[in-house]
Amino acid sequence: MTQPLWQKTGIQIDAKIMKFLAGDDVLLDREFFLHDITASKAHVEGLANIGVVSADEATALKHELDVLAADFRAGTFVLDDRYEDGHSAIEARLTERLGDAGRRVHTGRSRNDQILVATRLWLKDRLAALQTHCRTIAQVCLDRAAQPAFPLPGYTHLQRAVVSSTAMWFAGFAEGYIDNALRAQQTSTWIDANPLGTAAGYGVNLKLDREHTTQALGFSRMQVSPIYAQLSRGKFEMAVLEAIGSALLDLRRLAWDLSLFTTAEFNFVKLPPEYTTGSSIMPNKRNPDVVELLRASYASVAAARTEIEQLLSLPSGYQRDLQFSKGSLFHGVRHGLGALELVPDLLARLTWNAPAMLAAIEPAMYATDVAIEQAAAGVPFRDAYRAAAEAAASAGQGRTPEGSLAARVSPGAGNDLRLDELHARLRALGD
Repeated sequence: MTQPLWQKTGIQIDAKIMKFLAGDDVLLDREFFLHDITASKAHVEGLANIGVVSADEATALKHELDVLAADFRAGTFVLDDRYEDGHSAIEARLTERLGDAGRRVHTGRSRNDQILVATRLWLKDRLAALQTHCRTIAQVCLDRAAQPAFPLPGYTHLQRAVVSSTAMWFAGFAEGYIDNALRAQQTSTWIDANPLGTAAGYGVNLKLDREHTTQALGFSRMQVSPIYAQLSRGKFEMAVLEAIGSALLDLRRLAWDLSLFTTAEFNFVKLPPEYTTGSSIMPNKRNPDVVELLRASYASVAAARTEIEQLLSLPSGYQRDLQFSKGSLFHGVRHGLGALELVPDLLARLTWNAPAMLAAIEPAMYATDVAIEQAAAGVPFRDAYRAAAEAAASAGQGRTPEGSLAARVSPGAGNDLRLDELHARLRALGD
């Protein structure tokens, strides 16, 4: 390992302690490394603006940072345990190539604001991906809701309740994912604040050009207080995980429906074959393993959020405990987005078994329709309710699922899905 940035003369480094201190940090930093380089370029420009580095030095430093980014993408530069972390690797590379100019790059900044800004840029990218996934899922659901609908039993308490439809099912998840995309967008606006230039949490005795770095890095505002910049670490990460978790909670319920609907007992849905696997011992089996793992995926995101929350039992200022937040964040975000990426194709290609769904609609499921009709004709609803309950077994006489759905004209129900309104909400989110 190269000499740590914080190494002092005359103090020996214990290898076991160093291993514990560094942990997997340098490997995790691969995820944030390009963002760290981008922020380093903005920092160099800011130093040039206040005369700490010359124009020629700034040009050389930015060129070498571009070369480092290209080498990293190409695999000719590997971030590994030669370095304590990604920040150390950047400074070591610049010093190796440019000597004293490379040693000046850390002026006015700390590894604390380096990881803050690199993570913040990464989080903005991940939230953009979350918005894309949620909008795509919503669009697929709207497309399928617009197709000819099949009657589908609606359940409460896992018991057959009223007549529903495949269009209503898709429309419900469409609206959920429009809201999830909106939440991702709002979270992105909330965290869109530049922490670079806050150093170790107390500022520095240089008039850093933080307005320039804010603009250069595409932030909408500066995170003004150095103390708050440190306080926001973990807090902003949890907000992103909560936004992803919101989408995965809806996915968990969607996956539960599909888990039930694909059983032989329901037999309502057939999954695309790529989303099923075989049994290692039972030749007759095809298992909905992908759906089951989608159902389980919220756990990884919730665990990541909980781990970060537990780290935040801290006083103000930077504490090394926060290093452990990177692994939780990376794994939770990666798993959550990976799960959501599989959903659009699954929803686009699953097929409904209309005869099986129709056979599952019992006469008693029309009892609510009967009670509402009687109430609309002037019978007090509670009297109509009791009469319909007593005659539930014959409530379906002369009725059809299609007729029940056609009569369901309350906004959002079977004959008034308001898909145009949902399309408008989705378009309002922008690209």
